[in-house]
Amino acid sequence: MKKTIVGKCLKAAFVGLVLLLLYAPILLLAVYSFDKTDMIGKTEGFSLAHYTALFSDSKVLGMIGNTFLLAFVAAALSTVLGTLGALGMFYCKKRVKGAVHAVSQIPVINAEIVTALALAITFVVVGIGKSYFTLVIGHMVICTPFVVLSVIPKLKQMDNSLYEAALDLGASPFKALWKVILPQIIPGVISGFMLAVTLSLDDYIVTVYTRPSGFETISTYVFNATMKGNKHTAATLSSFWALTTIIFLLIVVFVIVSNLTSLRKKEARR
Repeated sequence: MKKTIVGKCLKAAFVGLVLLLLYAPILLLAVYSFDKTDMIGKTEGFSLAHYTALFSDSKVLGMIGNTFLLAFVAAALSTVLGTLGALGMFYCKKRVKGAVHAVSQIPVINAEIVTALALAITFVVVGIGKSYFTLVIGHMVICTPFVVLSVIPKLKQMDNSLYEAALDLGASPFKALWKVILPQIIPGVISGFMLAVTLSLDDYIVTVYTRPSGFETISTYVFNATMKGNKHTAATLSSFWALTTIIFLLIVVFVIVSNLTSLRKKEARR
């Protein structure tokens, strides 16, 4: 009995330590986002100055808007392409399936700097200048394989007999795909879309090699601001503590709502 209790305590302590290492930096920024100070380790009292600075700087707001617009455009296109690719791989012959799946995962395994350089060289050889188009293509290259990884497991879990039954009952392949297959894999599609949004928001290397001149995202703006290292930069960067807190809270709310929704659906099925 004692061994069981000790084992449970050790497991709980290990999980707690892992969670602390993962979320301590974010929680630290969240705490300092409500402090007037511009330096970590120094406190000057409670204040919403960082949130005020974040929402009052038009340049920063425009850059944030560019980042999220790019993320949702690239994620939407990647989700469509990745879902169609996953369907194609799932229903093709075994030999072809293995080869295509291996090729599709190269951007996942490959170093991001290699992917970015390859994209930049390809655009130069083809004669395409850096533009919003090249930026979206670059983000799609790194996001699409992860959509495939999210959709494939759902395709393996679904009941294939339903699709065949729909065809036998006179449905066209497209209608059977839309009415039968898609509802079964929609959780994987949504997961792939959210993962693609996260990857696009986080990306720096591919963005630098494919973006047009003057186009800033959160990652490129923060990196360039950090390199300058002046007083104005420090004040600007401290406003991103507020942005980090807002994004983190939105993600937490989304995860809680999605989990509660899934639990209610399971209870309804019972």
